[in-house]
Amino acid sequence: MFTERSLSDAVASVKERHAPDALVVDSAENFETLPSAQAEELLLVTDNIDPVTHPDEWLPPDTPEVLRQYASSDLTVGMPGDGSVVWTHQTDPAVVICKPRLNESPDAFADFLLAEALVEVGLNEPEQFLGFFSEGYPRFVDSTADLLSPVETYQVATACYDGFLGLQTREVFADWDGPLFDAWADAGERLEPRLDTLSEEMARKNTRFADAAELACSAIKHAGELPPPFEALNTTVYLDHGPEYAIEWAERTVDALVEE
Repeated sequence: MFTERSLSDAVASVKERHAPDALVVDSAENFETLPSAQAEELLLVTDNIDPVTHPDEWLPPDTPEVLRQYASSDLTVGMPGDGSVVWTHQTDPAVVICKPRLNESPDAFADFLLAEALVEVGLNEPEQFLGFFSEGYPRFVDSTADLLSPVETYQVATACYDGFLGLQTREVFADWDGPLFDAWADAGERLEPRLDTLSEEMARKNTRFADAAELACSAIKHAGELPPPFEALNTTVYLDHGPEYAIEWAERTVDALVEE
């Protein structure tokens, strides 16, 4: 199921600097969440597995099942929206897993995605937003209940956490040179036209709030300029105050959208 992946010199250098002990492997199959039996095969390439668990009280009644499974004692690797590369600290050493569809990306962008994952591993932050919001997640859910479905709330929470990580990683990316820097900058430039029209698209109801949040927060790691109401997440204040700030932002933003 898992085989060690060969790394380009540029990615190997990022790994050595940010996550020297991490293992980078290819998965034989694409997945959103690894079936538990396949996830346990990580024991064949790592020394130990220690599944993350979170208290039941962090999960409101309408929590999507995949998040409830992640919070349980089951080993859960990968969640919807994680993309072509996922990483986990639930193994010793940490593992970065490349899905087969990563090979459909241009080599330079695939290397960027791998390097990004290795930088994130080195941050030692939670691998999913539930560990970030922790006991504050029910309040985050409550703050969006008048506008979003449970699945959309999951999507916005994922976006907010992606943005929080992006505030930390973008300075690293900006210091790169060569193909990795070019891939990072190119991806940011490709987002700009969509960001420029995002507020208008939301106002016309052509883009759902959850989809807009996903797009806007993905631009944070590329040092993009965000339109309202997402520009408030593109700040050092968010980095300093983390989940409490995200919850207050969600409360204010949803209240304003509901009143429109």
